[in-house]
Amino acid sequence: MDLKLEGKTALVTGGSAGIGKGIARALASEGVDVAICARRKEPLEEAAAEIARETNRRIVPIPADLSKDADAKNFVAQGHKALGRLDILVNNAGSSPGGVLEHLSEADWEQSLQLKFMGYVRCLRYVLPIMVKQGGGRVINLIGNDGVKPSYWEIAPGAANAAGQNLTLSLAGQYGKHNISFCAVNPGPVRTERWAGLVTAMSRDMKLSYEEADKLAPASIPLGRIAEVEEVANLVVMLASPLMHMVNGTQIEVDGGQEKSLMDRLRDRK
Repeated sequence: MDLKLEGKTALVTGGSAGIGKGIARALASEGVDVAICARRKEPLEEAAAEIARETNRRIVPIPADLSKDADAKNFVAQGHKALGRLDILVNNAGSSPGGVLEHLSEADWEQSLQLKFMGYVRCLRYVLPIMVKQGGGRVINLIGNDGVKPSYWEIAPGAANAAGQNLTLSLAGQYGKHNISFCAVNPGPVRTERWAGLVTAMSRDMKLSYEEADKLAPASIPLGRIAEVEEVANLVVMLASPLMHMVNGTQIEVDGGQEKSLMDRLRDRK
């Protein structure tokens, strides 16, 4: 199927590793020129060069810390200048610390909301006027299934994700008249560079061995495994296609049917 993405342009936040890098690669493979951002310059430039070699598309690395409004503004401005127009925005940057309420500090809560939620708000604030002026666009917010499938160990991510989901659905209603459509993609556990750190934190907080903690997420998923980056990226590319433009104000979980309540029960039995 021709997804009609050849020659389109995209901004992808958090594009130096993990899901963001996978999305940038998948979009470029379909003929999209992409600007990516991340906080660390060297890994970002390495990722851009790697994807450009593989896909023969233009990949523009722009260092940015999206917890800072000035960086978000500069990323959008420089991306727009380099690409000429902005057809697609994929908000992906940021993660939230897992943990139970008694282990979460004020700084942990601030981190959850400042980057994972407010980072998205900042990019949208600067991208949407450009999309309105050019006559349309597509926004895909990578959020997480914690916002719709609560878990007591993921209370901070869940709060940030619920806010992101509300934001996505609200803007879908506001900006449809400008030919801009919105979707939220809610991954469950995904095998990225960050996964080992999450398992380590879970084993610490739940007083489990690393091996025990590593088995909890697959045991809560009917398919018996966690997702791969490509499975999330493939969905994002489909949703970015003009063929999917009527898919607006929608949330899609990529979690194999995970049962968070089962995951919590499994933890409690350990």
